[in-house]
Amino acid sequence: MTSTVSAQPAPDTRSAAPERPGGLPPRPHGVRLDEVARSFDSPQGRHDVLRGLDVELGSGEILAVVGPSGCGKSTLLRLVAGLDRPSGGEIRIGATAIRGTDERTAVAFQEPRLLPWRTLEQNVALGLPRGTGKREGRERVRHLLQLVGLEHAAAQRPREVSGGMAQRTSLARALARSPEVLLLDEPFGALDALTRLRMQDLLLEIHAAEPTTVVVVTHDVEEALYLADRVLLLRTLREAGPDAGSLVRTVDVPGSRPRDRADRALAALRVELLAGLGVQAHQPTPTAATPTASTPTAATPTASTPTAATITENLS
Repeated sequence: MTSTVSAQPAPDTRSAAPERPGGLPPRPHGVRLDEVARSFDSPQGRHDVLRGLDVELGSGEILAVVGPSGCGKSTLLRLVAGLDRPSGGEIRIGATAIRGTDERTAVAFQEPRLLPWRTLEQNVALGLPRGTGKREGRERVRHLLQLVGLEHAAAQRPREVSGGMAQRTSLARALARSPEVLLLDEPFGALDALTRLRMQDLLLEIHAAEPTTVVVVTHDVEEALYLADRVLLLRTLREAGPDAGSLVRTVDVPGSRPRDRADRALAALRVELLAGLGVQAHQPTPTAATPTASTPTAATPTASTPTAATITENLS
C-alpha cells in the first residue's frame, strides 16, 4: 500500500505541491531534514526515537538508511511522507515545509498490500493522482506495467502472481503519481535472495528512466551500498547517552550506478558498516604449523578428497 491511496486529508492540512505544467513529471526536489527529532510519551516517561537528525538530500539522490531495530528508520520515512510530525526540527521538500500528507511523496512497504479483488492494472491505477483523466490514467498505468515488466499480467489478480510480481506492482503503484520523493521501507525484505537482487536492478532501471529522490530503509548493508549514493547509519538512542544524536555516520558510496557487486571498495565499506552495527568481520585463523608435502590439509587434496574438477566431472 502506498501513501497515494490513503484517504485525502482536508486541504488546510496538506503541504503545498508545485504546479506541474503540461502534465509532465516534475523535476525531483531535494529533501532537507533540519535538526529533526521525534519522541513518544510512555508510562515510563518520554521515549526518544530520533534526535538531532540534520541531513540534506540532493535532487534525484538515492539515500539508504541502515541501523539496528528501534533506531527510528521507519519513523523517519513516516515523517518525510507527512504521515507523522516531528517533535522538533523541520522537514522540507524543496523550499516547502511538510505540514501534512504530501502529494509529492509516495511510499512502498515491505508487503505489497494489494487489493486482492482488483487486477494488477487496477491496483496500479489506485496510485494515480485524483482528477487524472481516464485516457491519461490508462496510458500512465500501461507505461508503468511495461516499466516493471508486468504488461503481460495486467489482468491477473494478486493471488495469481508470485511475490516478486506483487512487489513490482506495489512499486508501480507508488510511481503512478510521478512522485518527487519515493520512500521505500524494506521493499524487498520479504523476497527470496535471487528475486531481491533482480528487484534491486529493476529499481535502478526505473530510477534511470524516471528520476526521483529516493529514501530506502533496509537491514541489508550490501543492498544499501549497491543502490545508494550515500548511506546513513543510525543508532538506537536508548543505548546512547542523553546528548547523543541519531546519526552515527554518513558513508559516501564510490562509483556510479549500477555498481559492481564484487567491488573491493564496497566490500571494505560493508565491513565498516557492519562494525557500526556491532557485527565484526571474522578473519581466517592461521594454522599453528606450516603444512608439509606429507601433511594433507583442506587446501591440499588427497586421493580421497574430491577436487572442484572432480566434482564438475561427476556432475557432467
